[in-house]
Amino acid sequence: MADASKSATVAAPHEFQRSLRSRLLEDYGILLVVVGMAVVLSILQPDYFLSAQNLTNIVRQIGMNALLALGLYIVIVTAGIDLSVGSVMALSIMLLAMADKAGAPWPLVLLVGPFVGTLIGVINGLGLTLLRLPHPFIMTLGTLNAVRGLCNLVSGGQPVSGISDEVRFIGIADIPLPFGGEFAVIPVSAILLLVCYAGVAWFMKKVALGRHIFAVGGNPQAARVSGINVNGVLVFVYAASGFFAGLAALLMAGRTGSGYPNLGIGAELDAIAAVIIGGASFFGGRGSVLGVFAGVLVMGLLRNGLNLMNISAFWQQTLIGVIIILAVWIDVLRRNSGTRT
Repeated sequence: MADASKSATVAAPHEFQRSLRSRLLEDYGILLVVVGMAVVLSILQPDYFLSAQNLTNIVRQIGMNALLALGLYIVIVTAGIDLSVGSVMALSIMLLAMADKAGAPWPLVLLVGPFVGTLIGVINGLGLTLLRLPHPFIMTLGTLNAVRGLCNLVSGGQPVSGISDEVRFIGIADIPLPFGGEFAVIPVSAILLLVCYAGVAWFMKKVALGRHIFAVGGNPQAARVSGINVNGVLVFVYAASGFFAGLAALLMAGRTGSGYPNLGIGAELDAIAAVIIGGASFFGGRGSVLGVFAGVLVMGLLRNGLNLMNISAFWQQTLIGVIIILAVWIDVLRRNSGTRT
């Protein structure tokens, strides 16, 4: 008996250490992937990858996906999905551009995208809960097509160009820094991303509604029994996803200087991949904002590296599709591992 007790005492610290290593790898392993990709690209493309122009381009290029992924992260934590974000972004930028061209004051124009996105997100949430649809896939797939049709109806299928400089500022402007040499600027879009990600991280951890989102994703029935308004939480998360899609439209308005109805076709897939690569689960109840940002960086570095190596856009699309499958497979493995333990 004494030997068994001693063996158990010795084994306990080892089990704790293995559990700690596993948790650290799960939480921060994706950051190692980002660092590894950066090192590899620095070796393969030393003259281009670390240049100030390329790094600034990466920041601007990931902006749209980063905001879409942030909204989708909030939804996916509830074990939901929002397939409509690309179409919502397109309608937001079209109405934004049309309002600007009609002479609306630029502060009002800045609000058009987030307002339109939030409104459609609320419709998604209410449709899912009031109609008692079996899965948000159905509601958001319908919205994807309906909203894309609206984009072409309001624009006649034609782009709207000539967005004013005041509206474009957030998406294209740089802020000069008093230090850093050639790196002495920071894109305004980068500041927006930092504010959004920090705000959502604080909200999900410190605000009761954020904790309720995790509770709904972990076990909606238990959440409902404990007094959480599950339907209200679901409406909120889809409204948040729409809001960030509308904000992404504002960034794209700055980058492109115009609104066009085909914007964002397939964008939801990149955003979903970033969220799952970052450690969130389709089964709900888990994920972190830091992980999502790391997933966005993985996607951004991958695309940037493939462009620098002159890899065909068709091969890039193929590779992204494979990565999405692998990301979901890894999510299933994580789920099965957690179930066994």
